[in-house]
Amino acid sequence: MSVDLRTKYLGLELKNPFVASACPLTESLDNQRRLEDAGAAAIVLPSLFEEQILQEEENFVGVHEFGTDSFAEALSYFPEPEEYRIGSEEYLDRIQAAKRSLSIPVIASLNGTSLGGWLRYAKLIEDAGADALELNIYFVAADVEMTGEEVEKRYLELVEAVSSSISIPVAVKVGPYFSSMGHMARRLISAGAKGLVLFNRFLQPDIRLDTLDTRPHLVLSTEFELLLPLRWIAVLYGRVDASLALTSGVHSSQGAIKAVLAGADVVMLASALYKQGLSCVGAMAEQMKAWMEENDYVSVAQMKGSVSHRNSPNPAAFERGNYMKALASFAGTPI
Repeated sequence: MSVDLRTKYLGLELKNPFVASACPLTESLDNQRRLEDAGAAAIVLPSLFEEQILQEEENFVGVHEFGTDSFAEALSYFPEPEEYRIGSEEYLDRIQAAKRSLSIPVIASLNGTSLGGWLRYAKLIEDAGADALELNIYFVAADVEMTGEEVEKRYLELVEAVSSSISIPVAVKVGPYFSSMGHMARRLISAGAKGLVLFNRFLQPDIRLDTLDTRPHLVLSTEFELLLPLRWIAVLYGRVDASLALTSGVHSSQGAIKAVLAGADVVMLASALYKQGLSCVGAMAEQMKAWMEENDYVSVAQMKGSVSHRNSPNPAAFERGNYMKALASFAGTPI
């Protein structure tokens, strides 16, 4: 039986569901080629940060100081201007170089919280040849006076402004911290998003006891982190008109298979690339193919969403009803 691993993400035809996520490993052209050779169906370039754009527009100082009374510690999560590895013009050059050298789609990434120079650079990224744009919205609402409605409005205004300024598809990478994730997903799509990347792993600050200051603490994901995006992919599948990408916690073909069964169009790999090497992409794809053959699936399209909330024989497993069963099973008491 011939198995078809092809899938579609943001309207792009991909040879399989495995995408290299935005991380330093996707920065160099050499690694990009190695990822393509290993079997990656697309790559997401490392993010161009809002701070880089604002600095180059000579507005960085004012924005850097804006809101410091409300969340001063949050401003130290990102590198200082002199620590950024590349400038925005070089970023555009890298898009062009990737497009010249690769046959797989190249997705650019913008990271920030406000409009700033995003609109202009979104257009420049499109002109440089990127096949799509991922908005990596990194916003921690540490101002206790800010309401949930204001937070959502900030997201939606940014997505709407960027999406309406370019013709290439826009995906939005967000965290899970909304009171109604499903409703917010629909609003993001109504604002112009063609895809959702679930979920953003926000850096968490740690306290250094020797200096008594705060520093960001980056830890690679674990397989356990798959469960949260897996639940929401399953809930959203068939209920939103947009591509769904699962990121965080995919470290094996089993995780990728679960993601597709839940309804993901693609899975995005970063931590797995660091832990297992770039060649793990091809290994996962082959293992997924073998599993599909053993379980009589002829295509990813047939497989996708077959264990989503809508199609699951036990939809309560994605809801609160599963909570007591999980606790009881852990305690060894049947329910």
